[in-house]
Formats: sequence, C-alpha cells, structure tokens
Amino acid sequence: MANDLKKKVDEQSVYPLFPLHKHTYTKTGGVADVFIKPKHIDDLQTVIYYAKEHALPLTILGNGSNVLVRDKGLRGIVIALEYFDQIHVDGTTITAGSGAKIIDVSRTALDHHLTGLEFACGIPGSVGGALVMNAGAYGGETSTVLRKATVLSYDGDLITLGEDDFHFGYRKSIFTEKDYIILEAVFELKPGRFEEIKEAMDTFTALRESKQPLEYPSCGSVFKRPTGYFAGKLIQDSGLQGTRIGGAEISKKHAGFIVNVDGASSTDYLNLIRYAQDRVREKFGVELETEVKIIGED
Repeated sequence: MANDLKKKVDEQSVYPLFPLHKHTYTKTGGVADVFIKPKHIDDLQTVIYYAKEHALPLTILGNGSNVLVRDKGLRGIVIALEYFDQIHVDGTTITAGSGAKIIDVSRTALDHHLTGLEFACGIPGSVGGALVMNAGAYGGETSTVLRKATVLSYDGDLITLGEDDFHFGYRKSIFTEKDYIILEAVFELKPGRFEEIKEAMDTFTALRESKQPLEYPSCGSVFKRPTGYFAGKLIQDSGLQGTRIGGAEISKKHAGFIVNVDGASSTDYLNLIRYAQDRVREKFGVELETEVKIIGED
C-alpha cells in the first residue's frame, strides 16, 4: 500500500508504519499502517480515491491535540493536514487552512487589530479541529465567528458550507455527523483596539497557565461539561486528583485533565477515564461523557 501511494503522490509525504505517539499530544498511540501528510489538494484527492478504490479505512487525524489513539493503532490510511496551514487576512475576514493552529489565527487577528478570536489564544488544536468540536473557552466559541468552510467529501468532491450548514452545538458540529475533510475556514471578525485585544489574550493565557497542567503531555480537557456541573469539580470532589494508573495521572493541578507523567500508554489513559467515570457515577449519579475523541483498533 505504502509503495503504491509513493508512486501516486509525493513520496516524501508518505510514512509507512508510523508510530502515532510521535504525533499525538498525549505522546501515546499505536502504529498507523500508512501516515500521509499531503502538501497539495491534488495529492489529497488522489489518496482519497485510492482509499475508496481499495476499500481502505481513512482517518483524518488533525494535529493530535484532542484525540486518544488506542495502543493497537490505526488501520488503513491516516492523513494529517499540517501543510494546509496558510492564513490570509482581507479586511475583517481571516481565511485559514485546516492545518493552521487556531492559536496562530488568533495571533494573526491581534496583529491586524481584529477582535472575536481572543478566546482561542490558548486552544492547542488546529483550525480543522476547532470546527469539528466547536472549540471554545472563556465565553467564546468557534461558531460565533465562523462564516464559511471549504471541505472535501470522502468521494473527493469540493463543497462549500455556509453558516446554516454547520449544525453547531456544545462540542459538536456537522463534522461530527458527516465524513467531511475540512480544507479551510473563513472567520468574520470586527475591528478592535490592539491594546484591548492583547489585554484579553494575556489574561486568558495567564488563567490557562495558572490552572492547567501544561508541563505534562495531555489531550486537554478529557470530559464534556455535564449539564449543571463541571467535570473537573465532580472528579475533584470524588477524591480522584493524583490517582494514577500506569503512567497516566488525574492532574493534581486540574482534575479535568489526565496527564502523561511517566511513559503512559493509551490503555493507561482509557482505564483511568473509565475509573473516573465509575467513581463519579457512584458518588453523584452523573455520567461523564468524553470530550477527547477515542479512535483506533481495540
């Protein structure tokens, strides 16, 4: 498979038997049969057609920040769009490739005195990931500023989506429902004052650094916010902070995070997630739903 693909696309973008712990923020995960980082849309479409022709599983991984890949890895073809990272400003509009970091888009907005993306200054994911999960923080969400997106279907067709097409909700969107590959997003912002935008971003950054365990690898916030509760508070009140399974630990700094403190495996993470869910259910009768996307072979 890998040799076939190297003949069809830039061979330097094709990585056979790629260890995914090198790509994920948790520093865990098994091997991908073939890992591809296409540099052009033509190569991306070629890979999609090849996967369809040969009935191969196809996974779009993003930049690995909000995902947990099981230890047996991913079969078929895994695609990362990190080279689709262009950012272009036109007036109050920013167009960004899906592989661009949403943090970088927020900084570009600051540089151009545009307000609306301050909330994203500490979100570690890509633009594509922000759209998929309707990423948000500090009272802001992707849905409030996204106006348009260009996507590729798994049949290789280019499609433009508008505001009415996104079906945004809490940590969900049309992209959690349909197999679309996000290519770029168009954000509409407003003119602002540089000093005020920077002050807000500095405040959010300081809050993040003071509350989140950024010194360890993690997948970010593990659980969605249950209605009427905060996941981290429920876990903390269950006496679970510092609980460790293997090399994975419920952060002592923020109970909503599970950190890799000592060569954790994805199985360590999964076992600790289930343990936290069981304890919170027993103590409070609340079901914790994972926000992190869990993928890969059992």
